[in-house]
Formats: sequence, structure tokens, C-alpha cells
Amino acid sequence: MPDPTELPLLPDVIAEEARKGRGAGLNMASRYDRQTAERLEDGWHRDPDAPIRTMVQIDTSRTILARNQSPDVPFDRSINPYRGCEHGCIYCFARPTHAHLGLSPGLDFETRLLAKPNAASLLEQALARPGYMVKPIAIGTNTDPYQPIEKTWRIMREVLEVLWAHRHPVTVTTKGALVVRDADLLGRLARSGLVRVTISLTTLDNRLSRKMEPRAASPSRRIAAIRMLAQAGIPVIAGLAPVVPGLTDHEVENLLKATAEAGACHATYIALRLPQEVAPLFQEWLSREYPDRSGKVMGRVREMHGGKDYDSTWFRRMKGEGVHAKLIGRRFELACKQHKLERRPPELRTDLFRVPPRTGDQLTLGI
Repeated sequence: MPDPTELPLLPDVIAEEARKGRGAGLNMASRYDRQTAERLEDGWHRDPDAPIRTMVQIDTSRTILARNQSPDVPFDRSINPYRGCEHGCIYCFARPTHAHLGLSPGLDFETRLLAKPNAASLLEQALARPGYMVKPIAIGTNTDPYQPIEKTWRIMREVLEVLWAHRHPVTVTTKGALVVRDADLLGRLARSGLVRVTISLTTLDNRLSRKMEPRAASPSRRIAAIRMLAQAGIPVIAGLAPVVPGLTDHEVENLLKATAEAGACHATYIALRLPQEVAPLFQEWLSREYPDRSGKVMGRVREMHGGKDYDSTWFRRMKGEGVHAKLIGRRFELACKQHKLERRPPELRTDLFRVPPRTGDQLTLGI
């Protein structure tokens, strides 16, 4: 694992010019840090107003499959080709994971990234282990596999190639239009009943999207991605994630209409979640970008989470509770019915799996 102390130190509060095109305005210390340091700009170092560049280091993890035992999510294993995410979505619930690296869930999360270039080979090793039981692998449930650096690193492409070679089922979630690059591989998987792709959307408002998720694909490009994938025969799910009460919840019906018309076959939604450091990051952003709505939005958020910024209780954390949460859920159900979005996502096959050959295995001869 790279040493995070080797990375240039960023100040806690980021100058407006320096964070242009980024989501977070803060870079608070990791919650695991025993000591905090304040950087003094004395003119001898980096220009405090200079744009902050994205930096990528190699993640040297020796395993690739992350296991999950949460009872309220529909998968038990996942792959994250990258740690951190350049999309910079201010609401991202994965931001606190950067604290495990000694980095900030703030601006570090979107500018200090780790890539796993050996992900495909590690996956092949995992699939070849004796006793491996096939179940769909979820990709994109933490950080986005199609964030901008994937265009250069192509790690997700290599992972899909391994999954196709061994006919392994997979689900993909992304806000990146780059997913259409892999329509050929995804199409092969789809024709064998081995893939579902979820395109995640929050809003159809380009201006709001650019502020809230600054380096994710625009809403129109994501709608276009749904259309292109659907036309290639790939099952596409519209993921309304997150629904922000008082800011984007009025768009539920329009989002479902647009995605259904583009070819989505199913839809899901998740209410805004603000775990740990995400809460102060989101509130700082909200006060900065939408000061007139800040009180209303946070009031609704707390109403949906039992009076707190976030309630992590299983089966409540995804949808919230209370009158407003129930209203959003009911509107979502009615809109899905109106636009003929299926109640359940397509099932994926597990019976086509081919165990990767291990060193010393005798290979079959083609006749």
C-alpha cells in the first residue's frame, strides 16, 4: 500500500480557484489521525490558488474481492478497481473510506486516487480457488469503475474480459458515460444472461449536476448511455441515487420518464445518506452553493433519519422513514408503474461459469 505521507499536503480549507471543478470545499483530517496539522502558506510552496491536480498511485492489495454481509444489499461480493473517485460527488457515501488510508474524505478523496492495475489477474486467481461459489460480482457500489482515469488505465475493461472469459455474472453501477466504450463486452455478457448495468442519476438539471457531481458525465450523456446500451441488448437499470429531499426529489417522475423512454427496464432509488465525514462536507457545500435552501434540505434529511443527519440502521438507511420518505417512495412506485418499469431486475445466470485453469492443470484438446 502506498504511504499517504508521500503525497503533497493540502490545506484544510480550499481556496475557490484551487478547487474549481471539484466537489469538496474542505479537506479535514482523517478521523483516525491522532494529531492534526495546519499548513501555513508562506509563499515558498505551491500557489494556494493553483488548480489542484489529480494524482494516482498504485494500490498493491493482494486480493480483489471485497466481501459484504449487510442484510439490506443484494450482493455479497464486489470489486473496486479504484480507491477514491475523481467524479467528486459531494454526497458520496464512500468518502469516509479514504480515512482508512490516512487521507481526507474531503478533497483527497477526489484528487488522491489509488488504482489496482493487477485487478484482472487477482480476479482470475480468486475465481480459480477450490470451492469458489458463483454469485454475481457487484462493481461500482463504492467508487465508480468508469471515472475519468479509467480512460487511461483501462482496469475495468480488463476485469470485464476476465468475467467474460469465464462466463461469470456481474452487475455494474456507474455515473460515467465511458461505460459505452465496453458495449461490446457487456453485450456478449448480456446475450448470455450475465450482466445488468445501472446508470445512476440524481437530476436532469445540468447546472445542479455540475455543482453536485462536477466530473461525472452530464445528465444528457447518461441518458444517451442508457439508450446506447439498451439498443445493444444490455439490461439497463435507472438508479436514482441519491434522492436529495428539498433539492432533487421533485424530479423523481421526470427522471423515471426520461430513463424509461431511453430504454431502462427497471429502476431503483436511494435517499441521501450522510455517514461520518460526508455530513459536514455536504452541509458546507450546501451552504456555499444553495444558502437559501440549506435549512430546508437539512430539515428534510433529519426528518427522514430520525432527527439525525444519518441513521445507519439496516433497512432504514437506504430509504429513510417518516412522512416525507413514504411520499417519495409512493411517488416512485406510481411513476415506475406509469412508465412500465419492471418491478424486479433481470435474473443473472450462474450455471455457465468456467473455472480458470490453475498451474499444472491438464487442458482439454480441441477436436
